[in-house]
Amino acid sequence: MSRLPAAPASKPAPEPSFLEFVLVIALMMGLVSLSIDNLLPAFDSIRSTFGVADPNRMQLVLTAYMAGFGIMQLVWGPVSDTIGRRKVLMIGLAIYTAGTVLAIFAPNYETLLLARAVQGMGGAAARVLSIAIIRDRYSGRDMARVMSLTLMIFIVVPVVAPAMGSAFLILGSWHYIFVSMLGLVIAVAIWFGLRMPETLHPEYRRKLSIAMVAFGIGRVVNNRASLTNMLAMGLAMGCLMTYVGSAQQIFETDIYKLGPWFPLAFGMIAICMGIASFTNSRLVKRLGMHKLSRAGMAGFTVMAAILLAEAYLFDGRPPLLVFGITMGIAHFLLSLTLPNFNALAMEPVGDVAGTASSFIGCVTTIMGAVIGGLIGEAYNGTIFPLACGYLGLSALCLVVMYGFGRSPALVASRAPAMVPGE
Repeated sequence: MSRLPAAPASKPAPEPSFLEFVLVIALMMGLVSLSIDNLLPAFDSIRSTFGVADPNRMQLVLTAYMAGFGIMQLVWGPVSDTIGRRKVLMIGLAIYTAGTVLAIFAPNYETLLLARAVQGMGGAAARVLSIAIIRDRYSGRDMARVMSLTLMIFIVVPVVAPAMGSAFLILGSWHYIFVSMLGLVIAVAIWFGLRMPETLHPEYRRKLSIAMVAFGIGRVVNNRASLTNMLAMGLAMGCLMTYVGSAQQIFETDIYKLGPWFPLAFGMIAICMGIASFTNSRLVKRLGMHKLSRAGMAGFTVMAAILLAEAYLFDGRPPLLVFGITMGIAHFLLSLTLPNFNALAMEPVGDVAGTASSFIGCVTTIMGAVIGGLIGEAYNGTIFPLACGYLGLSALCLVVMYGFGRSPALVASRAPAMVPGE
């Protein structure tokens, strides 16, 4: 009896190219940014809809999102180290979708805040897994380059997001802003599901347990490079969230009264950040992550001091052009630090990338949200709180960076470490 020839084995789908990989990861991170920035022009409209008396309470729309976002980052990473990146991302995107639908139909302000928290919980999966996936595939300066390019594309979202939000308001309702978020999350799910393979190394897959999570967190805390750069990134995030929380009041309503021109001012500063990310991607392989992050933070501290001087000279309300140029330069320098801090924190912990990304993301997000919220609550119709916050946070960041000292030479982890009880 003759044997039939074996059917040829089906070839696995080709992995995405470098460009497509960067675009997919940038879109994942862009989901997080869009969920924050396109709501800024809608604060007054939402406030009117729900009868919110205190305009400073509108910052809770951001805080609620960041609270859910920060807490759930502790969950998604360890779970992804067990069942893989793809499944966890899809679960997170489903939760984000549920929160978005709830926001569209929210009957009151409290329900909207709950919906924002649910959105943040789901969006946290996109943030954690984007960093973990980058670490799965790259290390060292190559990882910093990918993070910089991803951030550069990701920065495009803040450039257009407020303008998109304003356009939806012109169409008639802030609810359309959440409809746009719904469209983006569906696009992310389809593109990632069709094109991105599982990136978790089989030898790094672990059983989910408290011991495993504690081990991964311990790897970060006990590694001086990871700990130092995590804290530095948290303080830098505090600066960024301080600006995001106050930008609408500074540009649109209170100080400069730009009204519909607010998205343009916000976008110009975001463009400076995008240019900085591209610059970082070109320089990081030549100069290294340490030099760029330290130079960027030192320069940002100088610009923060200049901003505070401007506040004193102009009674807290410097001319728009002066303020805009100072903020553009400051945020250019700030953007030289964030991708490098992230890469330096992740570099030594590649074998527990999911858990490490979760813990680092949770700590830095909560630091950023709390710091930004506190300084935002201190807003008094001038740039004094913003300038004082920038200077204090950047100075403290320098103390952390140089006080802890530079850790011994980093070696990318490629061999799986054993978790106690594994």
